[in-house]
Amino acid sequence: MKVIGLMSGTSADGVDAALVDIQGHGHDLTVRLLAFVDTPYPRPLQRRILAACIKGTVADICRLNALLGEWFAKAALKVIAAAGFTPQDIDLIGSHGQTIHHLPAPTREPGVGLIRSTLQIAEPAVIAERTGLTTVANFRPRDMAAGGQGAPLAPYAHGLLLRHPDRSRLIVNLGGISNVTYLTNKGGLETLIAFDTGPGNMVLDGLVASQSKGRQTYDRDGRLAAKGRVNEPWLRHLLAHPYFRKAPPKSTGRELFGAPYVTRLFKEKRTRKASFEDLLATCAALTAGAVHTACRWTSGPVDEVLVGGGGARNRAVMAHLVHAFEPAPVRTFDEAGWDAKAFEAIAFAVLAYQTLQGQAANVPAATGARHPVLLGAIVPAQRDWPHRLGLDRVKGPHAE
Repeated sequence: MKVIGLMSGTSADGVDAALVDIQGHGHDLTVRLLAFVDTPYPRPLQRRILAACIKGTVADICRLNALLGEWFAKAALKVIAAAGFTPQDIDLIGSHGQTIHHLPAPTREPGVGLIRSTLQIAEPAVIAERTGLTTVANFRPRDMAAGGQGAPLAPYAHGLLLRHPDRSRLIVNLGGISNVTYLTNKGGLETLIAFDTGPGNMVLDGLVASQSKGRQTYDRDGRLAAKGRVNEPWLRHLLAHPYFRKAPPKSTGRELFGAPYVTRLFKEKRTRKASFEDLLATCAALTAGAVHTACRWTSGPVDEVLVGGGGARNRAVMAHLVHAFEPAPVRTFDEAGWDAKAFEAIAFAVLAYQTLQGQAANVPAATGARHPVLLGAIVPAQRDWPHRLGLDRVKGPHAE
């Protein structure tokens, strides 16, 4: 199949769209990237999304759900055009959507017991209608219904596509939130270890946006952080956050490391008489330190580190990772033959493909789910959709 993966992370900076060719069955897949397009959100829209994550009304989220459906559909059509195809050439879309809130810690509710919850918006019915393509979305809730945290989900693709035959690898995704996947050179998906390590770009982006009063949204290439000095006592204090000591499976988001966390950092900056560049340098070291601290949960040595996501372009964070993991080499996905920015979108194309194949694609060892599950909700958009899933062969109780 030719499948489009659509992804917008916790930084809410735009939609990544990857068009891939996927062949194979079960866990034996061949995946080839055909085109990748990044569609940034306008700054006012990004502000609306980030505000909705913390204090959005039901009306705010309702409107954004439809609006982002249009943006995701636009991104899908752009990547189709970039590859020189038409929508009729494409088989399927897998859309992660835009996370608005993620509450993986179980809470007890009267009459039902423990529940976990998450909310991703960008209405898949709009995507299917605008593109004419069957769309799989809402991947996380099924894993949660099975007792998991609904995250991380990209490690399934890491395990299929990035395992090395001779070396153990730590796969690091530096999105708004960072996550790691530990892959040994032996064994299958059941040996995989994966979880969110904590803040990736989210805190750094939040600091820059606040300091510049919205005129800048990120520290390009980590240039400002590179001008500062790491405050080591402050860094040790930040790494003492309870989340970093929590054993996996675990996942986190803006609820722990969003705007209130950034506000506290600015208050501590004044107390510690640090410059803004020192604050950025210390938080770049925090991102790398949280990743390195995560190695206490791996089951063996790390022979090589592969880094993907937008944070792979932050030279300050990368320099801290190189120092933390030496002598093990630290390389980007690009150096391993994959587009670092595109990989998470590729992952959701793979998950959508597996859903239509009837293949469970969560990794219970990573999410904490009780068992493997089929992920996502399917919005059909093609006349031959029942035939594709074999539903035309299913006999109902009144069939002849």
